[in-house]
Amino acid sequence: MRNISTAIVCVMLVAGCSNSVVISEQPEKRSSSFKEIQTVQTGKEQKVLLQVPLIKQLPELPRGCEVTSLAMLLRHAGLNVDKMTLAKAVRKDPTPYQRKNGVTYFGDPNHGFVGNMYDINKPGLGVYSKPIAQLGEQYLPGRIVNLTGADFEDVMQQVENEKPVWVINNTLFSHVPEKYWVEWQTPQGKMKITYKEHSVLITGYDDQSVYFNDPLAGMKNRKVPKAQFQKGWEQMGRHAISYK
Repeated sequence: MRNISTAIVCVMLVAGCSNSVVISEQPEKRSSSFKEIQTVQTGKEQKVLLQVPLIKQLPELPRGCEVTSLAMLLRHAGLNVDKMTLAKAVRKDPTPYQRKNGVTYFGDPNHGFVGNMYDINKPGLGVYSKPIAQLGEQYLPGRIVNLTGADFEDVMQQVENEKPVWVINNTLFSHVPEKYWVEWQTPQGKMKITYKEHSVLITGYDDQSVYFNDPLAGMKNRKVPKAQFQKGWEQMGRHAISYK
C-alpha cells in the first residue's frame, strides 16, 4: 500500500487477536468425556467447569481466534469441524485497507472477517458475532443460541446449563483504555475498534472467576477475575454465542 507511515504499518502488524502475550500452556486434565461438567457447591460457593477440548489457532491462523473458538464450541456439540475449514467458510468483508488524507478505510467486522486471517504481516482485524452465528447455523441448524446483547448473568446461566459460550473480549480481559481505540470508515459508516479484540470460549465460572479456553495463549480453562472479564466483554459489545 502507498503512503502509509511506518507507524501505521507497525500498528497493522499487531492487529486483531494476535497481539496478546503468549503464555506457556498449562498441562491439560484429561477427561473421559468432553461433555463432562464439574459442579461443586459448598454453602454459597459454586463452581461449574466444562471439559472442552482445546484447539490452538497458531501457527496457521494468527488472527483466527474467532473461528478457532467456534471450532471448540462445535467440538463440544459433537461435531469434529476443522478450524481451517471454518476459516475458509466464514463470511468475509472484502473492503481493502486504505489510508487517505489522514482517514483509515477498512471493513466492518459485523459484516464479515476484516483483512487477512493467515498473515500477520498484512492488515487485518477479525470478525464479530453475526457472521460467526451464521456460520455456526450451517453446522447446527436451529440450535445456535445468540446471546449477543444479553446480560452477563444470562451467559453464566448458559454455562450452568452445560453449554460453553463463544465470546468477544480483548487481550487484556478487562476494560481497554481509550488510547488503544481507533476510528475508521467502513462501507456501513464510521466505527470505533481496538486491535486488542480477542475471542475465547467460556467453559466455567465460580464466585470470583471466569474460566475459558484461550486459542491464542494455548490454555485450557484459563482463569481471570469475573468482574474484570465482564467489563472487557461489555466494552467490546456483549458478543456471545452458544448452542442448545
